[in-house]
Amino acid sequence: MIQTNASPTLDGLFRRVLARKPDGLALLDPPNKLRVTGQLPKRLTFAEADRAITALSAHFIESGLPNNSVIAVQLPNTIEFMLTVLAAHRAGLVVALLPLLWRQAELTVALNRTGARAIVTTSKIDGVSHADLAMNAAAEAFSIRHVCGFGNDLPEGMASLDLALETRSTTTRAVVQDGRKAAIISFDVTAEGFRPVPRTHLGLIAGGLALSLESDVPQGATVMSAFAPSSFAGLTSSLMVWLLSGGALALHHPFEADVLERQINEHGCETLIAPAQLALRLSEIEMASRLPALRQVIALWRAPEQVASSPLWNAGPAILTDVYLFGEAGMFSARRGDDGAPLPILPGPHGAPRNVPGASIAGEVLLTPKGTLGLRGPMVTPAAYAPALAPQSDQLMAQPPRDYVDTEYAARLDRSTGAINITAPPSGVMAVGGYRFLSHDLQEWAKRLGQGALLTALPDRISGHRLAGRANDNARAREALNELGLNPLMVEAFRDRANST
Repeated sequence: MIQTNASPTLDGLFRRVLARKPDGLALLDPPNKLRVTGQLPKRLTFAEADRAITALSAHFIESGLPNNSVIAVQLPNTIEFMLTVLAAHRAGLVVALLPLLWRQAELTVALNRTGARAIVTTSKIDGVSHADLAMNAAAEAFSIRHVCGFGNDLPEGMASLDLALETRSTTTRAVVQDGRKAAIISFDVTAEGFRPVPRTHLGLIAGGLALSLESDVPQGATVMSAFAPSSFAGLTSSLMVWLLSGGALALHHPFEADVLERQINEHGCETLIAPAQLALRLSEIEMASRLPALRQVIALWRAPEQVASSPLWNAGPAILTDVYLFGEAGMFSARRGDDGAPLPILPGPHGAPRNVPGASIAGEVLLTPKGTLGLRGPMVTPAAYAPALAPQSDQLMAQPPRDYVDTEYAARLDRSTGAINITAPPSGVMAVGGYRFLSHDLQEWAKRLGQGALLTALPDRISGHRLAGRANDNARAREALNELGLNPLMVEAFRDRANST
């Protein structure tokens, strides 16, 4: 089948590496995958990965999913995630990324808001039956026509993707490889509520290039990703860095420190991608002697206001790159210098690599009239964050559409250096690790538990916030929140502290 390559796509990048090194190692599963999903870990060459992608793509096509329809994916950080995303793009589909902690309530909202036609999951993740969650959410989403999963003991009505891999169908259809087409949809929470955020292939590639060039990931590197891929930053820092470097991608399902250290050494990983707080701990364990192959550490900050006050990086020859994440709005990165201190972030356009004359412009950082941080550039999608339309009578006075995204993070200029200081996260939005909630929503859920119930977010140095709950009967509160289909962050906020360790 002849495909028109109008501009680069993820599948196009994969095929380029495949043509160059079909027998080269491509993907490596976490060694503890059996505990996480009940399946044995795998390792695939590019040729083997290509056959798996072709088989999964054929399954999606044969299931009747039309071109450009949305397929939702809720999978752990294993090779099935990467294969499914690439297979969906080869079949001409758009991938909606579903975080692992989402349960029925959030899944149903996301499926309905995107009009998803299919959902992909696995039977169990860390003991939780995600297959059942997907079936229950699909029953409440009228657009869903196909539910499929990996693993054993799938519920009746869920198609087995392991079987699809075994049958190795090669059904194809004409798909124009156009980087301007939508590739993924991720989900954000802002002061205005829940937002699906679509991105094109070119937007993903721009994010991956900016990150790869700033952190100086070498061609052919073995990259270790210990960051959940179910977000723009997670997918860019794993899948995109891998495709652009053309090496091998080793995956770690967060987090088991001993397993991670063993993986890095066994695979000879030169690059580690991890949440910032985990990455910074490496300087405390004599990393230079314990992880001798490591040369690049990419630290992703879900709470970017904490970068400036973070400890100095002092971990031998490895270079640390700070990646500032602003929900799903966008990101930028800055490699630390010889002194180990975070690099000052100046307003205006920045290249990739940063501060290198003649480098391509990766994006722009600006201060908005509100005193918040704004982002502009090829990886940013302003339309997804556009303010709600004004009433028709006021539309003549409305401002023209913005060409930047307001991240809602409070920021100011340092008078002595001219650098931007990020001072506070968005007002009214609570972040617990990679999951965001409106403070108003927490209060509404607490009201459902009856009089005297309280659910609140407390500041936390590592994750931004942590949830704490109080009710007359915590056990009944947990049961009620489970029945409402809420994620375990809210449910476990009502754990009995006296019995916790």
